[in-house]
Amino acid sequence: MPRMHITLTDFARVRLFPREPRPNTIRDISSQDFERHLNTHAPLHDLAGYAPFCRLHVHRNWTSTRCLTVPITEANRHLLRSGYEARQRSELPVLVRWFEGVEVPVAGYLIAILYSREQLKAEGTPIDADWGVVGCLYTSEPAEIPMAPITMMRNALGTAEGGSGVPLDAAAYRRSVEFWNANANWR
Repeated sequence: MPRMHITLTDFARVRLFPREPRPNTIRDISSQDFERHLNTHAPLHDLAGYAPFCRLHVHRNWTSTRCLTVPITEANRHLLRSGYEARQRSELPVLVRWFEGVEVPVAGYLIAILYSREQLKAEGTPIDADWGVVGCLYTSEPAEIPMAPITMMRNALGTAEGGSGVPLDAAAYRRSVEFWNANANWR
């Protein structure tokens, strides 16, 4: 695999490395250290993303970052919360749910979600690199977890609504619903 230059987008930097660190974000390193690691360590796997402009770089977790999701069980269902939130001020709030007060294991893998320079430019986020990090999955296995249904819908709405402009794939949407019916994020 040829070497590529990767940078963190402002969108990812704020979400993955907030000014006030949270337990459910990347831990033990700075955004600069994370970016440096992605540029100096080849991924274990380079996976195709949901569109031609998207790649997933799978790395063993070198931090104490915890898994992104927790399975929903009868024992923890009472800890689920929900509310309307926007990822950033320019987006409309959508219904989200999360756990509070659950024990979460350390992730085995960090999976950087990369968009091409061309796609980021089309979305109004030009970068001076080949690829830009738009998010990161923290997983127990070296495999992608399905994109949340609301993210798939936002993408289908287009760049004006904070999406990528990729049409909704009904089969992928159903797989996503199946996963997210059985799992939730946590805070």
